[in-house]
Amino acid sequence: MRALEKKMKAYTAPDEVKALGIYPYFREVGSGQDTEVMMQGRKVLMFGSNSYMGLNNHPEVKEAAKRAIDKYGTGCSGSRFLNGTSVIHIELEEKLAHFVGKEASLVFSTGYQTNLGVVGTLTGRHDYIILDELNHASIIEGSRLSFSKVLKYSHNDMTELEDLLKKLPEDKIKLIVCDGIFSMEGDIAKLPEIMALAKKYDAAVMVDDAHSLGVLGKTGKGTSDHFGLTDEVDMIMGTFSKSLASLGGFVAANNDIIKYLKHHARALIFSASIPPAQAATAMAALDIIQREPERIVNLWKNTHYMIDELKKAGFDLGITETPIIPIYVRDNMKTFMFTKRLFDEGIFVNPVVSPAVKSDSSLIRISLMATHTKAQIDKTLEKINMIARELELFEFQAAHPHNHDKHPLPTDVEEEL
Repeated sequence: MRALEKKMKAYTAPDEVKALGIYPYFREVGSGQDTEVMMQGRKVLMFGSNSYMGLNNHPEVKEAAKRAIDKYGTGCSGSRFLNGTSVIHIELEEKLAHFVGKEASLVFSTGYQTNLGVVGTLTGRHDYIILDELNHASIIEGSRLSFSKVLKYSHNDMTELEDLLKKLPEDKIKLIVCDGIFSMEGDIAKLPEIMALAKKYDAAVMVDDAHSLGVLGKTGKGTSDHFGLTDEVDMIMGTFSKSLASLGGFVAANNDIIKYLKHHARALIFSASIPPAQAATAMAALDIIQREPERIVNLWKNTHYMIDELKKAGFDLGITETPIIPIYVRDNMKTFMFTKRLFDEGIFVNPVVSPAVKSDSSLIRISLMATHTKAQIDKTLEKINMIARELELFEFQAAHPHNHDKHPLPTDVEEEL
């Protein structure tokens, strides 16, 4: 048997979990993503989707996609660099740049490819990329493509970040990249402190707003706007697959950076462009977000309510302060069992286990939408509490204590609107 075959046959972890009847991945959804979906022939409450604004089934969004297909067809059959740039891509890029407050933007085929293209392109062999240790996998993969020296600091640890920066050569490029909202923990980057250090040590800053767009800042403009730092941040990255109900990604920056990326980012040059319908969908969603700020208000009302109720019940939520709500279980198999039992009770959540997180940090990740009703949240809270008692979760956590710093929930969105 060849070495590759041996390796593949030795990988039995999914089969072992399936044999126990608690395998939680690749579950088929038989309807559009909404607060309620069809799965296995029944309705299930969806608390595992990143559709923060709840726009995937909005009539205006779907109609925009249909019109784009009628006008431009189903695909562009080429890369942006050659024949794959449609006028609708340019229109979307202009809207995105204006929305987040930058001179220009560039659309990639996915958010993952955006980070591969940007992080992997801007710095050279003798330069430095500095990452928060909990950054998204796409940022980490992008840094590996850069040939630059990659350094990591402990999550949101500004002392450690400064210790790294002060040791680096003054004449080399230093690029700090961080998530705006961290996708597992649900907390927010310490952007004011990061920008202060970047200015002190002549570093550039890129913020990944995949989970922040539509969530933080005035009318959902993201982390930089949330902190009033849009002009200082060098690059703002975002995705369409969450609040914008589509597929794709973008980076916004000044004209010089965008021009350079257009001619050097291999993830752009050698990949086909997003279909016109996806660009039209993102634009329609963007229009609705700006026109209906009450969606963001609803999202944060839901967030405050659910976090408060879960904390009152005694659940370990770590340091979350956003609509991403992790319920820490801290045991892989118990996490799978919790997920399975919730699904049995008509609730879809996402399990996150090692190696995606540390072995003592396995969790159930809840993602809220602006369109979730209080009744849906209350039903989910009831089922979570019931199953936690059934699985003796609190007793398990008492035997495995784990401390977290607490951060207050942001209230600026509700105050601004």
